[in-house]
Amino acid sequence: MHTVWKGSISFGLVNIPVRMFTATEERDIRFRQLHKECNTPIKYAKMCPHCEREVDTSEIVRGFEYEKGHFVMIDDDDLEAITPETRRAIEIIDFVDLSEIDPVYFHKSYFLSPQDTGEKAYALLRSAMEQTGKIGVAQVTMRNRQSLAVIRLYEHCIMLETIFYPDEVRPVSQVPALPEATVPLAENELKMATELISNMTLPFDPAKYTDEYRSDLQKLIEKKLEGQEIATAPTVARTNVIDLMQALKESLESTAGQAPVPIKIEPEPTPSKPARKRTTAASLSEKEQASKKETAASPKKTTTTSTTKTLRKKKATSG
Repeated sequence: MHTVWKGSISFGLVNIPVRMFTATEERDIRFRQLHKECNTPIKYAKMCPHCEREVDTSEIVRGFEYEKGHFVMIDDDDLEAITPETRRAIEIIDFVDLSEIDPVYFHKSYFLSPQDTGEKAYALLRSAMEQTGKIGVAQVTMRNRQSLAVIRLYEHCIMLETIFYPDEVRPVSQVPALPEATVPLAENELKMATELISNMTLPFDPAKYTDEYRSDLQKLIEKKLEGQEIATAPTVARTNVIDLMQALKESLESTAGQAPVPIKIEPEPTPSKPARKRTTAASLSEKEQASKKETAASPKKTTTTSTTKTLRKKKATSG
């Protein structure tokens, strides 16, 4: 698992250094949006409608729109000045019963594990919570945002659950068309409904519940792949590679009839690689051809889901 946060749990005078890991993940099958004409994935650019051009991340600042078209500007220093001092601590404020917190408050789950020096204190807190049956209500700051959370046990692991603040949960009074609590009900109908609930009551077993739609969607994709109903995006030409032969021809044509001058032509360097050394047109052309063949022969290395891995194996087998 990837560590998303490092800090400590503090309650009273006890301090437990911990690492945080995301406890859940979505398994949805996601689609890419493609250009219908050529099957190329669509990119979403950050455009300034006033300047009518794409803007770089370095040109973007924060602004709070207090009324239409008017903003209060907020920079990193402003946020740093109000970030709580406990930004690296999960500070337990109270201990309560889990049954006292309605599930509507729960937001996101994280696993906590001890750092190198915190194993004994971690085990102590875990055992104490297990014996008392209590969970801790805490505050934690992550990504410059202070969150309310609870510390509870999940199997033999201490877990942090971020929860909503009370003013973030909408009041039930805003829900339209709710029947009144005093709606008259027939006694025999209520008795049959309660008996039905009793008959359907079983211990909770999460393994019995599956995402049928995702399973059917995966089967649909596999069938289309077996039938070779696939589309391939065209290779986008690199815009930073200079055609030296063409550049030489244009330079000679533009200087025809003038005194000869030294011609210095270098390919434009990519942002992530150092500039290439000057070389002859013939040798560079050979390198470019070899590079293109190598690129075409080797697949792009990406991180894939289990679904994508399965599809690639099926594609290789059918091919």
